[in-house]
Amino acid sequence: MGIIENNMFKYVLKRFVYFIPTLAIIALVTFALSKLAPGDPVKLALGNKDNGGEAGQTSEKIAGEKAYSEMAEKMGLHLPAFYFDLTTQATPDTLYKYTKKPERENLSRLIAKYGNWDKIEAYYANIKVVQFEMYNVVQDSTTFEGSRILNSEINKMFTLGKEEDIEASLNSMHAASALSPNFTAVATKITALHQAFSEVKTKTTLAKNFIPAIHFYGLNNQFHRWLFGDKPYFFGKEQLGQTSGFLRGDFGFSYLDKRPVWSKMKDALPWTLLLNLVSIVLAYVVAIPLGVWSARNKGSFADNMVTFLLFLMNSLPVFWVATLMITFLTTAEYGMNFFPTFGLGDIDASMTSMEVFTERAVHLILPIICLTYGSWAYLSRQMRGGVLSVLRQDYIRTAKAKGLSEGKIIWKHVFKNSLIPIITIFASIFPSAIAGAFIIENIFAIPGMGKLSFEGLVARDYPMVFTVMLLSAVLTLIGNLVADILYAVVDPRISYNK
Repeated sequence: MGIIENNMFKYVLKRFVYFIPTLAIIALVTFALSKLAPGDPVKLALGNKDNGGEAGQTSEKIAGEKAYSEMAEKMGLHLPAFYFDLTTQATPDTLYKYTKKPERENLSRLIAKYGNWDKIEAYYANIKVVQFEMYNVVQDSTTFEGSRILNSEINKMFTLGKEEDIEASLNSMHAASALSPNFTAVATKITALHQAFSEVKTKTTLAKNFIPAIHFYGLNNQFHRWLFGDKPYFFGKEQLGQTSGFLRGDFGFSYLDKRPVWSKMKDALPWTLLLNLVSIVLAYVVAIPLGVWSARNKGSFADNMVTFLLFLMNSLPVFWVATLMITFLTTAEYGMNFFPTFGLGDIDASMTSMEVFTERAVHLILPIICLTYGSWAYLSRQMRGGVLSVLRQDYIRTAKAKGLSEGKIIWKHVFKNSLIPIITIFASIFPSAIAGAFIIENIFAIPGMGKLSFEGLVARDYPMVFTVMLLSAVLTLIGNLVADILYAVVDPRISYNK
């Protein structure tokens, strides 16, 4: 026994060692997906407020630019993305400092097309010069139309990469600057901008795009901060926590309400765990005995009827069943309003513990049924197949020849050895306990992880979405390890010597 326990301990320790590179890869993939996600994370964090402004809104535009810059720095987006960057000699090692994603992507396109970063940088700086010169324009009745066109074209210039589009925008700016004498200084800057773009076109260094280069940035990068955390970040005067720091247990803040992600998960997780735990217990308590009974009565009329009913239940879409339950069992129209429609009920301080339990229970009965009924068919069939497979083994025929009763053979010799498929399925329970049930929690308005994740996905609340994704991956690894250990518990023939 001691040898078996020692071998299992070594096996578990070895698996934990394997977890480290696996988790590192999962974390890297999750971080990469967060960088590839659509939308500007800074604007999302600011509530999608436009940091621009039209003519006559100079103060608002400057304030917007400042708020954008401050939020980008608080989110660590002013840092390089990773410890190093594999690129070309045409790409500078400071491109990450352009925190606006559309502008950075456009600069990359210009680099790929022309290669001369020094000229591209000068051209980009001249766009900024024109933009800031517009702030100094004295606004009157002669500048309204020109300011509208100029502000629109300047904003476009930051994201234009095709030569014909840039030239068209510059010509439009030249024409607009001639509409009022107040644009004289702006017209001079536009001419300098046009000249800067001409130099980009005529002084190309395309060969640099074919020479590889590597830039090292050290530990002060976005991925390192995201994984390990660093300095505190604030929203206004409120400190929200450490800058990311997944391994610290701090997953950043939600774009929706600026609350820490862990705080929101802490409120939602108990309801998801409760729903899943009750559903899992009911599924296994019903499905395992039913699968054993079905195997013992294989081919009988009762077995065929039970199989038909279970597969019928398994084929019913859960959202359809949930909708039918709400329609017929929670409204007075059909005379069967046995259950509340949605939510968790209203709890007040005057209620006793039993009253609180009853109020919660009646609200959770229908969601739990919807989460459970589909598992009965699948689990029972897996158990039935496992029992039938073991019943064909030679040692079972030997047990029968010895005169052992059928019940003793089933529950002493067959049952444990039939649990391997059930344990494999059990490994998937861990991530679902965190991720929650998207459909059910949303239909019944249960404030669990499924509802929270769905709302985050719809609102592009990426810190929430990617935190749930990474935790689910970690729990999948843990679930597989637990399943491996349970294999040895139910079947001693499984060895951990290797």
